Amino acid sequence: MLDVREWEAELAEWLESFPSALGHKTRQRWAGVYIRGLLGRTERKSVQPMAADLTPDDYDQWHNFIASRSWDGARLETILADKADALVGGKGAILVIDDVALPKKGRHSVGVAHQYCGALGKQTTCQVVVSLTLARDNVPVPVALRLFLPDDWATNAERCRRAGVPADRLGERTKSQIALDELDRVRAGGVRFDMVVADAGYGDGAAFRKGLSARGLTWAIGIQCTQSVYNTAVTVTWPVAPVGRPRKHAVASEKPVAAAAMLETATWQRLTWRTGTKGPHQRGIRRGAGARRRRPAAEQSHAPAR
Repeated sequence: MLDVREWEAELAEWLESFPSALGHKTRQRWAGVYIRGLLGRTERKSVQPMAADLTPDDYDQWHNFIASRSWDGARLETILADKADALVGGKGAILVIDDVALPKKGRHSVGVAHQYCGALGKQTTCQVVVSLTLARDNVPVPVALRLFLPDDWATNAERCRRAGVPADRLGERTKSQIALDELDRVRAGGVRFDMVVADAGYGDGAAFRKGLSARGLTWAIGIQCTQSVYNTAVTVTWPVAPVGRPRKHAVASEKPVAAAAMLETATWQRLTWRTGTKGPHQRGIRRGAGARRRRPAAEQSHAPAR
């Protein structure tokens, strides 16, 4: 285990290329102190307890650093993407798309609303951040965090303006849309990976799955057990009616079934994906006989995705 000096030396080495992106020297100094506070021993990660632990005589400078609105994270995100790719990117890397809920109250913090909080497992007042993490083996490196604006914020331009939301972030955007935009950004920044994974919170949306396929990506996305699915052997046709308007939707060669029903005909296979503090992480999954795989439909009652 690293002692404090070794830990701080490795942290300083990791952060070495970031401060230059912050411009002002005072801001560069306080960025390092702030990160030490976030990773330090104080239980509460607000300004006052961190300042009392690390720099008890400099509370005002802490506050000025945190409260400043003049942040442009683009350069920092570019450096982070480069470092993440150098560490774990390339062949065998996986991009994990998820969201993180931050329990928080108040009306003035951007994005705070009554919504589902995964950290607590219930509806409560919180912020939700869409996250992208580059991972290889047991090593994950976050490469993107973008705040989701619920309806109470997204439909209130004046409220967003008062809170300092950038003009290009205004308007209603789903978590899936945010995730695809961030995926495009990190790919354009040179981040390399072989596969995208996400849970059913993203996989239930046909637009998200289609977006990944349209980008030529290999993906494994969760869906609900009630999701209508088709076998990979399904075909679609466009019958031409002798009269009337042209058909808007294709006709599938078979009827869809619930994912749970299709899985009843499959066999289980146990997979191990990592080793944790309590041993290997394993779970049984079902696979179809031979090479048969399930292909989700574009929508519950529509023809299969093509």
